[in-house]
Amino acid sequence: MPHSSLEQNLRDTIAFAIKHDGSKKSMMVFDEQSLLSRMIAEGYRAALPDMVALNFDATAPLDIRAALDALSPGDLVVLVQTSSFRLNEFRFRLELFNRGLAVIEHPHLGRMPEEEHDTYIESLAYDPQYYQTVGRTLKAKIDAAKQIIVSCDGTELVYDGPFESAKLNIGDYTGMKNTGGQFPIGEVFTEPVDFSRVNGTIKLFAYADAAFHVIVPPEPVLVVIENGIIVDAPDAPESFTKVLDQIRADEQLWVRELGFGMNRAMTRHRRLTDIGSYERMCGIHLSIGQKHTIYTKEGFPKRSSKYHVDVFAAITTVMIDGEVVYKDGGYCV
Repeated sequence: MPHSSLEQNLRDTIAFAIKHDGSKKSMMVFDEQSLLSRMIAEGYRAALPDMVALNFDATAPLDIRAALDALSPGDLVVLVQTSSFRLNEFRFRLELFNRGLAVIEHPHLGRMPEEEHDTYIESLAYDPQYYQTVGRTLKAKIDAAKQIIVSCDGTELVYDGPFESAKLNIGDYTGMKNTGGQFPIGEVFTEPVDFSRVNGTIKLFAYADAAFHVIVPPEPVLVVIENGIIVDAPDAPESFTKVLDQIRADEQLWVRELGFGMNRAMTRHRRLTDIGSYERMCGIHLSIGQKHTIYTKEGFPKRSSKYHVDVFAAITTVMIDGEVVYKDGGYCV
């Protein structure tokens, strides 16, 4: 993909999602440890030529802190990271949000091999009409839903509502406490109010491993769910059994998040290795384990819950209250 596409995608995100018009300061903290981090940093330099750019590996921590201290609420900070920056106890994104700064974060770029770079760059394209129209329509349907059925070839997973108020990750931060977050974007997610009302079977074509990499087995894995808990995964490959065993050693195999990924640059067959980026792929992802920091549930303590493992369904259709909202690889709302 030519450099101009990357630059245009970043310009659109800066202007339309973050609404940064140049009247505020901008700053980038980046590294050069990977080809993709160098490409993304170069794209931001072109999109924001007046920004302060600090190489994390060549700048003293105190100097980075001083540069951040010089910023004011509403200014923009871009983080371009081969892995994830650490400054002692300074938790970058949380600290920046606490200061009222807008944040665009690109973490774990080193997990993407070179053949995935075009996909990552394309995933940064910002289409406000698509994201806001489809995203808000999905949220309205989910929030009012009595039942959601996720179908794969020969399987059906039935969610009986009600559902928690769906959250939007569509690049519109109007009225939100924080502006920005991790990119790429594109997701509407929820979970059942009562997990025990999730029953049926589903086929998973991919899942995260302990290193937060996307694992794709030769064939989709059949999973049986009863009362919100995985009770069987017949014929599962060792890589998936290992994931289940690790979770089961500490907590039950709850199925919590129901995520409607919207990013059309990523599909079942056009993937990114980094789970945090691929989570936005156009399709359905679920989480296994009792951890979900967004929704508070009695009996599911945020501090001691350990696992939130993303898994991806090989869906054919998704229905909300009998209406097909997803088929043929895309949304039809």
